[in-house]
Amino acid sequence: MTSQEKTELIREAADDMKAERIEILDVRKKTSIADYFLVCSGTSDRHVDAIAERVAEKLAVSKLKPLRSEGERSGWILQDYGDVVFHVMKEEQRQFYDLEALWESIQPNPDLEM
Repeated sequence: MTSQEKTELIREAADDMKAERIEILDVRKKTSIADYFLVCSGTSDRHVDAIAERVAEKLAVSKLKPLRSEGERSGWILQDYGDVVFHVMKEEQRQFYDLEALWESIQPNPDLEM
């Protein structure tokens, strides 16, 4: 499965659970740790957990399991699927850490040019 297909599965599962402000960050030219980061918000700790659980369930159907998953019941869950990293967090944490602005500010790495 391509990283774009994996990203779309994650986006669909998060959307099914009414995740808010779903953003896909293409980081292929900025880092070698992943191709895409997908960031979304939940309205409460329980909502964040439910979104992450739904994503894990939907990808498990395609025989995909996260290489690691961190942050259960903390308001910010990260699921690392290798070429795609999924972040779901409460809005307050999302605004504080502002991953979108962080990755936007990083200049492309010429060694990673395609």
